[in-house]
Amino acid sequence: MPKIQSVSVCVARVALDNVTSFATRTVSARDYCLVKLRSTQGVEGIGFCYAGSAGGNIAKAAVEELLAKKLLGQESLRVEGLWQDMYQESLLQGRAGSVMRAVGILDIALWDLNARAAGLPLHLYLGANVTDKVPAYASGGYYLPGKTPKKLGDEMASYVAAGFKAVKMKVGRLSPKEEEVRIRAAREAVGPEVHLMLDANNAWSDVPTALRYLKSYEPYDPYWIEEPFGPDEIDMHGRLAELTPVIVATGEIACGRWYHKELLDKRGAEILQTDACVCGGITEWKRIAATAASYGVTMCPHWFHDVHAPLVAATPNARYVEFFPDDQVLNFRRLIDRQLPHKNGEIILHRTPGLGFSFNEKSVKKYALTPARPWTVIN
Repeated sequence: MPKIQSVSVCVARVALDNVTSFATRTVSARDYCLVKLRSTQGVEGIGFCYAGSAGGNIAKAAVEELLAKKLLGQESLRVEGLWQDMYQESLLQGRAGSVMRAVGILDIALWDLNARAAGLPLHLYLGANVTDKVPAYASGGYYLPGKTPKKLGDEMASYVAAGFKAVKMKVGRLSPKEEEVRIRAAREAVGPEVHLMLDANNAWSDVPTALRYLKSYEPYDPYWIEEPFGPDEIDMHGRLAELTPVIVATGEIACGRWYHKELLDKRGAEILQTDACVCGGITEWKRIAATAASYGVTMCPHWFHDVHAPLVAATPNARYVEFFPDDQVLNFRRLIDRQLPHKNGEIILHRTPGLGFSFNEKSVKKYALTPARPWTVIN
């Protein structure tokens, strides 16, 4: 049986070309925590997560000081047991946030390592539901200086011209009337048949405010309203879902199956956007997806199409993968050596073992917080 010989960890900070705004925050750079697991058979698996606009070293410290020691010398195929060992080790520091992301990074690397050792692409190793392609929606519509509703509409239309049948834009930063102008421009640009998703990024603090915005959005037939409230406002998600015909979607920064079960019990979302890099890795994502299936709830995972395309392919109650057509916001793609292709609004699944890509070591060194020695090796 292959055993884990070493754990390498790095933090890369990639500045955005243009400072970009959401409803409640502005981003100028992104920290990514990266890991590599090497087995005694010489196979290497990779894992990664977005660690925030800063603070990537918190996740790195969790890997170095808490979690790596639970993996060294262990059989890599003991994935469930290793997940539990890591979770138990971090009870006092984690269960959410950067430490849970660190658990997820290592868990993703385990799945990648094992799939590579088996010579199978990850979606087949997981037990595929589909084997060739998965539907995606084009994600954009951010707030930028000088970006008029007309320019927003042109952006959304360009995604449809590229073959996407679903698109997403940001909302909630401006007044209801200003937002209505933006949404109208987007709907007119993409036409009536395209799914138009709206992402509020935790914009509102109470149900009446959310309803006021949503009443002005409803005439434009939004497919969903994403993250209307902060992640811990589960009750408000449930109340809003009862009061609006718009589908409520959330879960992108939620951790653990227990949180998701409460969200499901309270009918706080009909679409879960659970992120494997955030919730606790592929192992925990699979548990959450299985639970969601028993509630009749659909998975449309957030961010990182690189890891979520194979998960959607292996999950019957999953639908869309979020896809960023360029590297202006999801600039993680600057750190890897291969991009998943898309055609007619679908991501084409690869046939390469594991995740199907590796880190571009030249780029990692360029963006690492410690470029002279990007990787810390623990063995």
